[in-house]
Amino acid sequence: MASGKSTVAQALAERLPRAAHVRGDVFRRMVVSGRVEYGPGALGAAREQLLLRYRLSAATADAYADAGFAAVVQDVILGDDLAVYAGLVRARPLYVVVLAPDASAVAAREAGRGKTGYGDWSVGELDAWLRERTPRIGLWLDTSAMTPDETVEKILAERQRARVR
Repeated sequence: MASGKSTVAQALAERLPRAAHVRGDVFRRMVVSGRVEYGPGALGAAREQLLLRYRLSAATADAYADAGFAAVVQDVILGDDLAVYAGLVRARPLYVVVLAPDASAVAAREAGRGKTGYGDWSVGELDAWLRERTPRIGLWLDTSAMTPDETVEKILAERQRARVR
């Protein structure tokens, strides 16, 4: 959160000739009653709802790809779930880009936003989960000092490093 996912995903989709921006959080917000928010170490219904969200966004990405669109999926996918998510997407080629600004840059961005997205997570906890528990697949970018346009340029220039399948 506050890494630039929404802005970068939208800008990237706009640069591609035929693309859709799939926002993973939309699937979380569709649950209007009985929603359980996911927090550090969550199990049970919270974990089940997170995995449902991932399955739905992967299926949506595949549906767009089947129709000839590049699907730019934006979500927070940490730990072993990143490799699991990559396995859910059937479309090929498959690219994974991880935006990984340093924790101080994220904290500064979060402080300057009108919304908060961390809930039960601290910036440090989420950053540690990303860096210590998430497999290094795809293209990882330290976007601490990059603008969204610079980030999109870097993704396009290093597209082959992002390719995982």
